[in-house]
Order: sequence, then structure tokens, then C-alpha cells
Amino acid sequence: MFAPPLLPHALSSPVARWVWWLPLVLFVLGAPLWLQVWEPALFIAINQWCAPVAAPVWTGLSLLGNGWGILGVTAPLLVLAPRLMWGWLCAAPFAILFARTGKFFIESPRPAAVVDNNQMRVVGELLHNVSMPSGHTLTAFAVAAGIFFALTPAQRRRHAWLWLLAAGTGLSRIAVGAHWPGDVAVGASLGLLSGLLGHQLWMRLAPRHWAPRAWSLRLVAALVALAVFHLLTEELDFAENQPAQWVLAAVAVLSLLAFARQSFKAK
Repeated sequence: MFAPPLLPHALSSPVARWVWWLPLVLFVLGAPLWLQVWEPALFIAINQWCAPVAAPVWTGLSLLGNGWGILGVTAPLLVLAPRLMWGWLCAAPFAILFARTGKFFIESPRPAAVVDNNQMRVVGELLHNVSMPSGHTLTAFAVAAGIFFALTPAQRRRHAWLWLLAAGTGLSRIAVGAHWPGDVAVGASLGLLSGLLGHQLWMRLAPRHWAPRAWSLRLVAALVALAVFHLLTEELDFAENQPAQWVLAAVAVLSLLAFARQSFKAK
């Protein structure tokens, strides 16, 4: 007797109940940060500590918190692992909701509006308003969580670096002078929560959405094509990101070509 093939959902495992407490724990532990107990001294210290590192390193990490940039980075998943692509896409609506809601209701000033600009390194546009939460950090953690929880338990152990990338994105927002450490801490906690909520949505998706000929996956491909347009025609956050944008656009185009070939060959 042959065992039935495993469905994509069977490759993953439900998130343990204790994991759901992590966003709250992170939020509470970050209270001294988002209450600005140690500001502005802590922001200045971190910003200056990051200053010796070349600006393109920090702007490149910030690109991992930009939606168009993420679509470029993850474009190969269309062909290699569609279920992982859906993993972070399911988290995206929650990330957008939390980021927009926070910035709408909380009118907190950014560091450049409070700190003497001669004491800090600013890369890119000088920003003054709607600091809380860090949208780039929130997005990066939502994407990392969405992909991480869509992996099998064995794969998760090998892909812990996803969290390092997300943390690097958060650190970059302080390094470029755009956000307070508290903004980053809240963004990380809400991003993790977005990933967990997105995982619940992902678990309810029918396996047919993974198929190359699925209309839904082709819509995702269209979204990646739109990302190529933005990567080639816009300056995403920083002028320093232009070379990285061209590389991501090339990766996305090659991925789309491979997906088109796979899609039309599939029966």
C-alpha cells in the first residue's frame, strides 16, 4: 500500500501556543524604549555606533522593509517555493493595517525633529513626523515570520537567519536617522504578530494556490511585474539603493520568465 502524498500544509506544523506570547513579551520588554526613558541618548549612541559602516549597507537593509523591494527579493519563490511566497503575502495585510493605524493615531516626532542634526548621521531625506511604529521594521519582521512559520520544523532551524535580516532592517532605521529605538521595538513586535496572524490565514489556503497555473499565483506574478516597474523607475527610499534595485529587477524578471515557462508547461 502506498502512502498518500503530503499536502503542502502537512509539511508545516501549527505554531506552538507559547509563540503567540512573544509579540507581547517583546512589546513589554521594549517599554523603556517606546516610553523613551533613555532617549535621545540611546538613539544618538546607536546612530553613531553605526556611522562607520558604509551608507549603502544600511540603505540596502532598509530596502528589505520596502514592499517593492521585498517582492524583488522573494520573486524566485514563485518558481522555487510558492507556498513560502504565500507565507509572507498572507502576513502583508496585517502588517499594512498595523503600520497605517499606528501612524494615523500616533503623531510622534522623528529623531531629526528632536535631536541636533549635527549630533546624528542622516542618510536620505530628513524626516520629522509620524515616527511610531517603524513601518520598515514591521514589514521586515512580518515577512520573516510569514516565511519562517511556513517552513517545516527542520527547515526553521536552518533559516533562523531570517530573523537576523529583519533585525538588521530595524537597526538600519536607526542608523539612517529615521527612527527611535522604541519605534523599531514596536515595529518588531507588531511585525511578529502580523506573521503569526498571516500564518493562520496561510493554513486555510487551499493547496491549489501553489500550482503554477493557479490564477491567484499568476496575480502574484503580475504584482512582481509591477514591482519590476517600480524598481526600475523610482528611487525607493534612498538614492544609494539604485544599484540594488537594478539587481533585484533583474532577479525578478528572470524569475517571471521561469514562472511563465513553468506555468504554460504545466498541465
